[in-house]
Amino acid sequence: MRWIVGADHAGLALKRHLVEVLRRWGDEVDDVGTHSAEKVDYPDYAAQVAQRVAAGEGRGLLVCGTGIGMAMAANKVTGVRAAVVTDVFTARATRAHNDANVMTVGERVIGTGVAEEALRVFRDTAFEGGRHALRVAKVDALDRAR
Repeated sequence: MRWIVGADHAGLALKRHLVEVLRRWGDEVDDVGTHSAEKVDYPDYAAQVAQRVAAGEGRGLLVCGTGIGMAMAANKVTGVRAAVVTDVFTARATRAHNDANVMTVGERVIGTGVAEEALRVFRDTAFEGGRHALRVAKVDALDRAR
């Protein structure tokens, strides 16, 4: 599986850990940054990841302090369904029911062990389709209504 990964300064340490986890699992990772603890603006990294996910280059992973800002910014890009994941349940549900293509996490909210397990579940859970497909189509239609 291919991943496009980004973080701001508040998510740098967790991003580095999760990038290594993905590579250990054999996944391809393109880490767009940030690569230092210098303060940066999260929307810049969210946009880079979201645009590439929308172009079909892979799934996205974004890390900031809470995961919320990254999700808000990424969801401005048409074709992106970014979800804040806080545990294994939200990781599974957002893939199975919402067909999320970007996972966002907060380094100040989630520990590395939980983040790693949630990433595994997000990675390995398929979209269920069925009744959920109609709802996802309605969400996608909101992009076209802008």
